Amino acid sequence: MDAKLREIIDRHEIYQVMLRYARGLDRLDVDLARSCYFDDCIEDHSMYVGDPDGFITWANRVAEQYESTQHAIMNHYCQLDGDDAWCETYFQFTGVAPKPPHFLSVGRYVDHFQKRNGEWRIANRVTIVEGRFDIDDFALGAQMPPAYGPGETNPATRDKNDVSYHRPPMPRRPRG
Repeated sequence: MDAKLREIIDRHEIYQVMLRYARGLDRLDVDLARSCYFDDCIEDHSMYVGDPDGFITWANRVAEQYESTQHAIMNHYCQLDGDDAWCETYFQFTGVAPKPPHFLSVGRYVDHFQKRNGEWRIANRVTIVEGRFDIDDFALGAQMPPAYGPGETNPATRDKNDVSYHRPPMPRRPRG
């Protein structure tokens, strides 16, 4: 029973690293994204191959071309082997451009995770981009009213002012 519980905890902690990685990149939160990697990691990410710090700088430059980005973490396979784990995680990246076309890519993160000093992080990564697509605006979207009315501020920002960092998050009050 103890071994099964340890396995469940390890899998959960590894998956949390994947979610932290996606959030860190989308919020341009360098510290959060960096916390996912060990210092000696090699990130082999399509057009970038190098250390985590260089990758995050590169990724932020790419992301800043868009008004917003989303890294969706999808299917996640994890094979545990003591303090090593071999993971394959499907992703979908969306970049919303100031004007169309917007950008979509899909692929997989193939990771070697290690647990060092009780903490799971990415030890090495190969990112496989399997598709890149241009996306037009949604034609019916132009007929919909704006989500935020006069004087209302969009709570989505690409920094720690984003509503997701607020504790507790503060919703708008109903109109009327």
